[in-house]
Amino acid sequence: MRVMQTVTLEEPGRFTLTDTDPPASPGPGEVLVRVRRVGVCGTDLHAFAGRQPFFDYPRILGHELGVEVVDVGEGVDTVTPGDVCAVEPYLNCGDCVACRAGRTNCCTSLNVLGVHTDGGMRESIVVPAHKLHVSRAGLTLEQLALIETLGIGAHAVDRSAVQPGEPTLVIGAGPIGLSVVQFAQLAGADVAVMDMNPARLAFCREQFNVERCITAGDDPAGAVRDAFGDDGPTLVFDATGNAASMQAAFELPVAAGRVVCVGLVLGELSFNDPSLHKRELTILASRNSTSNDFRRIIDLMEQGRIDTSPWITHRAALRDVPDTFASWRNPESRVVKAMVDVE
Repeated sequence: MRVMQTVTLEEPGRFTLTDTDPPASPGPGEVLVRVRRVGVCGTDLHAFAGRQPFFDYPRILGHELGVEVVDVGEGVDTVTPGDVCAVEPYLNCGDCVACRAGRTNCCTSLNVLGVHTDGGMRESIVVPAHKLHVSRAGLTLEQLALIETLGIGAHAVDRSAVQPGEPTLVIGAGPIGLSVVQFAQLAGADVAVMDMNPARLAFCREQFNVERCITAGDDPAGAVRDAFGDDGPTLVFDATGNAASMQAAFELPVAAGRVVCVGLVLGELSFNDPSLHKRELTILASRNSTSNDFRRIIDLMEQGRIDTSPWITHRAALRDVPDTFASWRNPESRVVKAMVDVE
């Protein structure tokens, strides 16, 4: 039997590359796919550092996947061998109160590939057919592997009910923050970005045409007032995954404003209750995305309304991940999005 290469995060800070048995043939409603591209995101970096909630070791990472269909199980007629697809990695039960309400992204027993269950840093996997989103208009495998990241931003912006022209601040210019920027701009928001990293702010300015790029410092509230004046921001997204930043974000919206927590942190957050009530703030959590988000993003990409060309700054072959991954955590590497080639 042919073996396949698999990269496993055995414990914080340590990957192994091993030969493992390939998956069994797909069952009814399932599809065997060849993993071709794997995007690396903050969830993976946090898992490597030992700071990822809802996580156990050892784990095969990989939830941002561009795949090719190899074989289909009984009853599958939505994809055929040779199709290239994005994988929606959120395995929901379909029966709980959240699923019945269409909120499959926060299913009460959710399993996410590469987080709660083994993911795609291996040559092939079996996935439910309804979690595959095919491109019929020539999207590349790398574009398909970016859709999950884009879906996080799309869902967060939908949760926010942003209005055209609304003064909007995005804190954090990593991949998740950039996905929020992209969809807030598509919605017509007046977007500014705050980050500690000058290189990432320069990236926002040059690649996403963000005019107001705010360097986070000792007085973030003062810097935001200088950028927006007294009438904004009315909407603040925090995409940092940093507890101090997330707590500081509660002080940044003006009266009647909203805070959307996109990043996830291991631990508790607190806020000043009089300050919250005085401004009658709305605080929203945003988790994952939905099938509708995946389909909408594929349509927008196929129409050319989302340009993914600036995103991928670093690449590595699967076999090189154990030796390369740690370097992607170094700010000096200027990683925006790293992509793993499984071919």
